[in-house]
Amino acid sequence: MRAVFKDKNLEKEFQSEGYIRLPFLGAEQVKQLQETYFTLVKESMGNNMPGEFLGNPDYAITYDFTFIDKNIDYKRKTFTEIDKIFKPIYDQILDNYKPIIGNFIRKKQGNGEVPLHQNWSFIDEKKATSVSIWVPLVDSNVENGTLQVTPKSHKRFGQFRGPMVPWELEGIKNDIIKNHLVSLDTKAGNCVILDDSIVHYSAPNTTQGLRLTIQLILHPSEMQSIHYHLNPNKSNSKIEVLAVDHDFYMNFNPWKLPENETSINQLDHAFKPLSEPEFVAQLGKKRYDEKRSLLQRLFQASIKYA
Repeated sequence: MRAVFKDKNLEKEFQSEGYIRLPFLGAEQVKQLQETYFTLVKESMGNNMPGEFLGNPDYAITYDFTFIDKNIDYKRKTFTEIDKIFKPIYDQILDNYKPIIGNFIRKKQGNGEVPLHQNWSFIDEKKATSVSIWVPLVDSNVENGTLQVTPKSHKRFGQFRGPMVPWELEGIKNDIIKNHLVSLDTKAGNCVILDDSIVHYSAPNTTQGLRLTIQLILHPSEMQSIHYHLNPNKSNSKIEVLAVDHDFYMNFNPWKLPENETSINQLDHAFKPLSEPEFVAQLGKKRYDEKRSLLQRLFQASIKYA
């Protein structure tokens, strides 16, 4: 498995838990990025895509999220300004990674719940790992809706993740939120670096202040970005594996059928909803990117035919 971090100790902790917490920005950088957000967002006017693009006209997005903004120029400027400050830092930590998506995420007073989910797949995760660097620009805690994760849930669910691909945890989301999350209170400027496949969530902001954070998504520089798409209107549809570039994420309406992208593969889609006990059991099993040794395979075979 290709390394994520230059430091072996960080790599070991990350591979074990699916996330790691580190100091990241200084106070002046936090202030600069706060000011950048409020300058840029005036251009967008919070012009998020309406619920119809999410496949559910009744769905209301109660947080500002750069990726689902319709103002392409705003998205490009956001990406550039975030990466300008982040790059000298992540270049010291990560092992030759490149950014593909940059987001401001703003929860206003009294709302902003982000449903339980895994981030999309951005590369072939059997070969390497994409990550999100999550950095709050204000102190983040349970009251204002900090990040919550299920430790060790990375690379155990939803290997082929995309906006139209059904999720095996959909039916037990409330059970996971209630019983299987760890809250990551984080000081402004510190970061959580997540495996994009980890199960995570954040609750509404119940305070009178705003909760403003940054997410920068990266993957190994040498790898091809991909996008998984399933046509829900076709029976027995296969998952299309599309080769995409950086502009894809800037211009793409994430809930409509992609156009003019190169299909490099088709995958059979076997969907089996999981129960909560099955979810818990899966946390202790091998990840889908782990290869068993010959000895392990022989041992499993001996058990099967004993």
